[in-house]
Amino acid sequence: MYEDIIQQAMAEMVAGYEKIIERYLEEKDFAVFNTEIKEESVRLGASIVKKVIEEINRMLRDSRERRAKGWYVVKDDRRTILTSLGNVCFERTLFINHNTNERAYLADRMLHLAPGERMSEDAVAQMLTEAVETSYRKGGEASSILDSVSKETVKEKIHGLVFPKDRELADEKKKRECEYLYIEADEDHVSLQFHERRGDLTTNENGYKDNTVLEKLVYVHEGVGKDRPKGGRNRLINPHYFAGGYPGPENKVLAEEIYEYLDRTYELEKVKKIYLSADGGGWIKGLRDRLPGVTYVLDEFHMQKYLRKMTGHLLDSGEDARTELCRLIRKGKKKEFADYADELCTYAEKENTVRAVEKGKKYILDNWQAAVTRLKEKELVYGCSAEGHVSHLLSSRMSSRPMGWSVKGADHMARLRAYKQNGYSMLKLVKMQPAAVEAGKAAGAEDMIVFSAAEISLWESQHRRKDGKYYDAIQAGISAETRKKAWLKANIRGL
Repeated sequence: MYEDIIQQAMAEMVAGYEKIIERYLEEKDFAVFNTEIKEESVRLGASIVKKVIEEINRMLRDSRERRAKGWYVVKDDRRTILTSLGNVCFERTLFINHNTNERAYLADRMLHLAPGERMSEDAVAQMLTEAVETSYRKGGEASSILDSVSKETVKEKIHGLVFPKDRELADEKKKRECEYLYIEADEDHVSLQFHERRGDLTTNENGYKDNTVLEKLVYVHEGVGKDRPKGGRNRLINPHYFAGGYPGPENKVLAEEIYEYLDRTYELEKVKKIYLSADGGGWIKGLRDRLPGVTYVLDEFHMQKYLRKMTGHLLDSGEDARTELCRLIRKGKKKEFADYADELCTYAEKENTVRAVEKGKKYILDNWQAAVTRLKEKELVYGCSAEGHVSHLLSSRMSSRPMGWSVKGADHMARLRAYKQNGYSMLKLVKMQPAAVEAGKAAGAEDMIVFSAAEISLWESQHRRKDGKYYDAIQAGISAETRKKAWLKANIRGL
């Protein structure tokens, strides 16, 4: 059924390429020549897509078996879909089933084209791939080679995403065995333009707007290894990322997702310890309480930051003071640590220095056991890289440059960034959206055959060009009867 389409496409291709080549030989502009060849190839691809859909629709209109099943023509109209090649505008027919009064575009259903969708799945996937890295505007430009969509359309697509559970994305694999596992967590503070709609930002009693939202990042890994055998850089071993807003009670959902991943991926009964390394934030402590069996350790970056603030005013003696503070922490001498911190205050000449010492003291004491574990089990606990991961995975796209988000937009972008970092396909995400899934179900919902083998054979005999050299070449590859049976089995049943 496709030989005639290929011949037409090849005729168009030859004519188009001949004109481009003639123009190149006259103007001798190599860059323009390559650009025109690329654009002509893309237009040819879009033309083939259009012709295939319209030929399927034409076969449906001519099918006697379709009428025998109760489907009759209502009207013809046109539909335009933006694909990764460009806009494809095609004619299709609306049918009505006299037995059920159902109306349907059977060609759309047969080819799994979601009703009402203006962008094909491949175009949406290209759009998301670019938007997750740069901007909504560039995402719209990248959705198609020859055409584009507005940044507002990109925003709507991202806001409308439904993210599948991680277990729905992962391939079934044998559980891994590992003695130690590591969970690291931190957050990014993202600026808001509004919460749900413009103008809904509130102002607190101090006159500051409630214009930031917390985006959380958690990742699990098996330790640290060399990036290359002889390289100087380290890398995380088998990292897996979770990101999003997860406000308030949804922190429980985040904990459930992490535990479900651990249980699905590892033989947990063979894991000696799971370390949770973080800066002591409230939501992280809530996460710790909901993850059974984890050992909480204080993020080394933040612990050392506060220790430096406590001793920075001591100048040359600062290093000795930090060593003593670390010794007291490692020995678990909480009272002695507090007393030593109070002694450090006596050497402070300014009030803000006293406040810095007191703040550092309170931070360490509030996270005492986590700080002790950090220093006592230093050989097993790696330095936490959460700050760098937040910068790379969240801040670089969401907060390092002046920009504003809505709550939903920030949450979905964070999730999309983690999804990409985990190595999942954007096209797979698009195909798992509810509309795409429903379109697939609708296509297989009925046990109906709209073409008979005789009709397919008649259609081919009426449309093939027997004197075409391209057709002869194609025919040599596979017999017509085999093609008919394969096409019938794969594409016609189950509309």
